[in-house]
Amino acid sequence: MRILIAEDNALLREGISLLLTSVGHEVCAAVEDGDALLPALLRHRPDVAVLDVRLPPGFRDEGLRAAVEARRQVPDLPVLMLSQYVEHGYAAQLLADGAHGVGYLLKDRVGRVEEFLAALERVAGGGVAMDPEVISQLMVRRVRNDPLAALSSREREVLALMAEGHGNGAIGALLFIAETSVNKHIGNIFGKLGLPAADGGHRRVRAVLTYLNSVG
Repeated sequence: MRILIAEDNALLREGISLLLTSVGHEVCAAVEDGDALLPALLRHRPDVAVLDVRLPPGFRDEGLRAAVEARRQVPDLPVLMLSQYVEHGYAAQLLADGAHGVGYLLKDRVGRVEEFLAALERVAGGGVAMDPEVISQLMVRRVRNDPLAALSSREREVLALMAEGHGNGAIGALLFIAETSVNKHIGNIFGKLGLPAADGGHRRVRAVLTYLNSVG
């Protein structure tokens, strides 16, 4: 894959670059501030971009704003956002358009190499990858009139693990249930959320986005 990196911390930026190239990916560009990010995204049009939410000069939401604008000009450009802390508003903005190919990880997740690379692959493939800690904190913020109110507790557990990017087999292993049971729960989730079979493979992403918007 061709990957663009935006990170102001030189050690982390070089570390991510080294990790990605060591497993066969190409780092097509690496930038350190918000001003350079959007032009680089539009020029290189990478297969996926790994972006810090906060970048110079303001260290507010430069990375996020560049990602949103780049996705407006290049629809569904895959982006994996990195953040030092769980910032609920940023996660909600990234997912607001319901587009595919988005991820939000805490920076310490990069050190868990297999998890980071798996999340990057999911996002590049058009999926959604959310840090488990983000999912956990967003769940605490669930509000009334919850569109997920019709789901059983087990269905919510399954949907939360879907939001983390796990496949059906992995969900079954984590919950100690058969994969056939996972398939049944997912079918129930689709039905209760009003996601028709005509949506095909997009139903899974739409279900995850419904979940994230509900708890955000």
